[in-house]
Amino acid sequence: MLFNSFEFLVFLPFVFLLYWFVFRTLRWQNFFVVIASYLFYGWWDWRFLILIAFTSLCSFLSGLALEHIADKVRRRWVSAANICVNLLVLAIFKYYNFFVENLSDLFFLVGYELDWATINIILPVGISFYTFQALSYTIDVYRGNIRATHDPVEFFAYIAFFPQLVAGPIERATNLLPQFQRKRTFDYAKAVDGCRQMLWGFFKKLVVADNCAIIVNQYWDGYAGQTGFHLFLVAVLFTFQIYCDFSGYSDIAIGCARLFGFNLKRNFNYPYFSRNIAEFWRRWHISLMTWFRDYIYFPLGGSRCSRKKAMLNTLLVFFVSGLWHGANWTFVVWGIYNAVLIIIGNMIGFNAKYKDQPAKGRVLPTPKECLNILSTFLLAVIGWVIFRSENMGQVFGYLQQMFSLSLFNAGGTDCLTTIIWCLLMLAVEWIQRDKQHALELSGVRRTWVRYIIYTVVFFTIYCMTPNQMSEFIYFQF
Repeated sequence: MLFNSFEFLVFLPFVFLLYWFVFRTLRWQNFFVVIASYLFYGWWDWRFLILIAFTSLCSFLSGLALEHIADKVRRRWVSAANICVNLLVLAIFKYYNFFVENLSDLFFLVGYELDWATINIILPVGISFYTFQALSYTIDVYRGNIRATHDPVEFFAYIAFFPQLVAGPIERATNLLPQFQRKRTFDYAKAVDGCRQMLWGFFKKLVVADNCAIIVNQYWDGYAGQTGFHLFLVAVLFTFQIYCDFSGYSDIAIGCARLFGFNLKRNFNYPYFSRNIAEFWRRWHISLMTWFRDYIYFPLGGSRCSRKKAMLNTLLVFFVSGLWHGANWTFVVWGIYNAVLIIIGNMIGFNAKYKDQPAKGRVLPTPKECLNILSTFLLAVIGWVIFRSENMGQVFGYLQQMFSLSLFNAGGTDCLTTIIWCLLMLAVEWIQRDKQHALELSGVRRTWVRYIIYTVVFFTIYCMTPNQMSEFIYFQF
């Protein structure tokens, strides 16, 4: 079920009313969350439910086994077994054809022909997200960061919680699972703020991302006949598309969860205001990057080791991050591209670790901040060209055409209206960069002014949503 669908428009208030007014006890609320979440997920294909139930059951049982086993070696084997089972399921459904095709090509180069068949299976929506959420539970129980739950209902609810099920944020058991274990009461202020965040998420998705998608899809494959300047604008539009699409989903998910009394972790912190690539990755898809940091980067030694080892750790994390996004070499190259940028930034001392928002206490950034933000954004644009391309041939072809002499041929363009929406969104988020989301208007004291703003945003969504609405990009991951 899509957030931007009529079905969800009916589903959400129905579930909300039953959750608060019919299923009033904790256990029944958790049970209802499981039913509603499985209905939400099974709306695409009921067969997906078998897979998520299997993943949930394996991780739940592994947690119970770890709690009852004291021997360190046996605990390690139980944890490793569950991790392998989950990764095997992910590999079969997401990467089997990719590995078979590339292995066959490799053997063909040395004179051998492998006759391995590929399989035609549907990639379950959001499989990478809930698999990583299940893995984090097992690892945290193994490490002793959290006690294993004995309640299968609350655990299945934790894995399948419908607001963040198919595109994150990737929640940790240490944050979300305890919220299923304590009584929840309706908080009007929290629910209203959740609605505000959902409204801004819908604006980013329907007004900005979907309008950008129309132009990007129209010109991307036919890049050879376009000027470099026009291709640069298209690449910039995709840069806004993927941000507004993905962060829009996160805003809707976080806001929706607040309607039911849950607090999800922040997933985006205005990444296009970053002053270097390292800061960009601390602000972009925070739940995934902190997952890699805590479960891969730190166990490998992080940066507290030799410089060469730290570089290898960074390369490995971004290699896995690229592969996590999809079974295509473009994702792997995109991950390595970002790793190289971070390594170079560390070597030349460019990756200062900023803790504050840019231009804190000021309206505009300093010239140095402005230059850093602009250069980081342009590097991100190049990265998103790699990410968006179907294959490496398209990557090189698009970038070659974009950086040709026609880059300085600023001819007419049909992107102007969409660019204005992008800049408007960016301006609002710049003004609100110290807030959790752009419609957190705590500084606006007059109630009627706030409601005018909400009304304008609502009618903008209603009037500017294109007929060609698209699925959220990250559903494919």
